[in-house]
Amino acid sequence: MTVLVLGSGHNALVAACYLARAGEQVEVLERDEVPGGAVSTVERFPGHLVDRGSSAHIMIRHTGIIEELGLDRFGLRYIDCDPWGFAPAPPGTDLAPIVFHRDLDRTCAAIAVACGARDADAYRRFVRVWGPRAQRVMRAFAGPPGPGRLLRSFWGLDARAGGSALSREFLQSGDALLDSLFDDERLKAALAWFGAQSGPPMSEPGTAPMVGFAALMHTLPPGRAVGGSGALTTALAARLRSDGGVLTCGDAVTELRRDGTGWRVRTASGRELFARTVIAGTHILTTLDLLQRGGFDAGALDDWRRRIRVGPGIGMVVRVAANALPCYPGATADDSARGLQLLTTDRRQLRLAHGAALAGELPPRPVVLAMSFSALDPSIAPAGQHQLSLWAQWHPRHLADGSDWSAHAEREGDRIIAELDAAAPGFADTVLDRFVQTPADLERELGLIGGNVMHVEMSLDQMFFWRPLPELSGQRVPDAPGVYLTGASTHPGGGVSGASGRSAARLALRDLRRPRLRRW
Repeated sequence: MTVLVLGSGHNALVAACYLARAGEQVEVLERDEVPGGAVSTVERFPGHLVDRGSSAHIMIRHTGIIEELGLDRFGLRYIDCDPWGFAPAPPGTDLAPIVFHRDLDRTCAAIAVACGARDADAYRRFVRVWGPRAQRVMRAFAGPPGPGRLLRSFWGLDARAGGSALSREFLQSGDALLDSLFDDERLKAALAWFGAQSGPPMSEPGTAPMVGFAALMHTLPPGRAVGGSGALTTALAARLRSDGGVLTCGDAVTELRRDGTGWRVRTASGRELFARTVIAGTHILTTLDLLQRGGFDAGALDDWRRRIRVGPGIGMVVRVAANALPCYPGATADDSARGLQLLTTDRRQLRLAHGAALAGELPPRPVVLAMSFSALDPSIAPAGQHQLSLWAQWHPRHLADGSDWSAHAEREGDRIIAELDAAAPGFADTVLDRFVQTPADLERELGLIGGNVMHVEMSLDQMFFWRPLPELSGQRVPDAPGVYLTGASTHPGGGVSGASGRSAARLALRDLRRPRLRRW
């Protein structure tokens, strides 16, 4: 085998597909019986196809990867989430909800009713300014990191106020951006909660672009893959096999060892494979463990581990089977059910939850994002039923009192459902079944160390050519020629983009096809 790919997350499969398409012999090795990692869908309840990790896909729809690999020919189809966002009125008030349509005029009209004309005008300016900026961020995300590429990605962006003013706007916190634009706290809270889906709170420096990414939703909104998030994995696997690639599940890699001009990989079943090239799509800390078992320099590995910051964990999920969609006061299902339901009306709730997580505590009140994609795709639930994913931040992987997550899972699930019930009264009575995924569960089932769905924190110092560390950011491992890194641990980070996989494949192909000096 010319290339071995470790792990079958979507970035790993994207890399495998590009390599197989180029004619390389490729085998993907996956420890789990279900391929795809966090981009996978299984039957949790009878008749319900439930996502194990991600649900809505945003970034990959902006990269061109779907078109380059022709994934539509392998059954992948997306439905636009439109409206893409919904912020309910505060419980107990007669205020109007905020509905974020793909159409900017309709969105501004909704904001004018809910928040006032000034904020509606400010939102239009926000989209006009930050839409092009978000497109440039996506351009920077679509390829390998590096100062030169980063500069080229943003070259030509409107900087009439001067480069220092532009850079300051990118480096400011998301909260600072929101406070500079809007008056209404509900609007600020909804956009801050959208931005915080990347992990960091919007009080951190450099998070303004995470808020600004909302402007891009008016160009192309989040997409829901028909059949569940795992439909992307299914299409990638089919594409891989069509080009002669192999996907092997249920056999964990246990060791990665240098052997002459290539690498020897051992698996739990006792297989021993040799390849000139290895693409490691596992969590960066898992990859370092595999190298250590193969005799790599322990001092270097220990130094890297100490400097890579996973963080306390991000959140947890409750997957729900229900006999009805949430019914929000003042809104129809067409307003609320097709996109991201941003269930917070005050940024204080976000700040308290994040502060608690840093202290190893459960949030005073869970901050919840509800998604009810059975309203878009009825195939994922039985007739007459619906399915929801309730994502909540921030929940630490390790609790300060030393207790095990199993002692808190069901009670925290109750609290998360109660947050939705407060915004949509009566929802709790419609619940037929549920499946709780705590940070410990995410770590155990999906290999997300520390319960962090982004692998390592998406803070400014661990992004671009600093992710996960400067010396590893080029997707190569020093003193390990032929080993390439991909996945959420690498640029551009977490989320479903596939860009890291494409970059790793291009690096590997360039090296594989570089003429070797003949030895006489």
